[in-house]
Amino acid sequence: MKQVPANAASTIPLAGAHRSASVAADYLALTKPRLNFLVVATSAAAYYLGAQGGVDAVAMTQAVAGTALVAGGAAVLNQVSERDTDALMRRTRLRPLPAGRVGAADARIFGFMLSTGGLALLAARANWLAAALAFGTLAIYLIVYTPMKRKTPVATLVGAVPGALPALIGWTASRGEVQAGGAALFAIVFLWQVPHFMAIAWLYRDDYGKAGFPMLPVIEPEGRRAGRQALWYAAALLPVSLLPTLVGVAGPIYLGVALALGVGLVTLAARFSASRSGPAARALFVGSIVYLPLLWIVLVADKL
Repeated sequence: MKQVPANAASTIPLAGAHRSASVAADYLALTKPRLNFLVVATSAAAYYLGAQGGVDAVAMTQAVAGTALVAGGAAVLNQVSERDTDALMRRTRLRPLPAGRVGAADARIFGFMLSTGGLALLAARANWLAAALAFGTLAIYLIVYTPMKRKTPVATLVGAVPGALPALIGWTASRGEVQAGGAALFAIVFLWQVPHFMAIAWLYRDDYGKAGFPMLPVIEPEGRRAGRQALWYAAALLPVSLLPTLVGVAGPIYLGVALALGVGLVTLAARFSASRSGPAARALFVGSIVYLPLLWIVLVADKL
């Protein structure tokens, strides 16, 4: 009779645990947690800024969680739709779906559950307006933006709408209506995305070209239009970023910091527009990543 090694029984549970952790990590990766972190931060800051009087921490947590679930679900369903093109790009080919670690049907169910759960949470614990805005985010992202990406570079501007809506969702979840303050926060995030995306599109233009996405740096390799759009939208963001002070959401400290940050971002966008080089695009990308969190931090701190 063949003997079983003494430690065999103990290795089986360990292998099962490792596999479970790996599967859980893949499903978490489908929600794009780094991007979702920005959604959480944006909606939380907007909720806080929209609050009148004291902030209900439980209600705020529920509203932010609902928004994060919808954003996560949208990310999953988007990857289901783009799994074939993701397999063609170096930076996305190892994602769980193109790599075959998660099946499309399972991912679709997971994305649907996250999205519906988030919408239900917003409707039940925040208000119907916040839930309607979240549904609009989902619909624009999946039904309009995702298929549009394969046809026209205008998709970048369309995609900036659902990207900016979490700010408005957070505000309306707190205030119960769309007001000038919420519109200003939406406009800031909308405009910020264009120079941010132009930098990414330039850095990964070869990948986008292989996948057949007509991004501006793909259809115009010289990059003049991409550079101009990055500069124009960064320049438009500068005065718009001052609106929170003008509508009473923030004070003079925020005004000064927003002005300084805006000038810095415009400078980086101008350098990218002039040179259309990898280092300039990378500097604009990093600068945009720094810009938005700092703006939110100062906005929140100015209200404390």
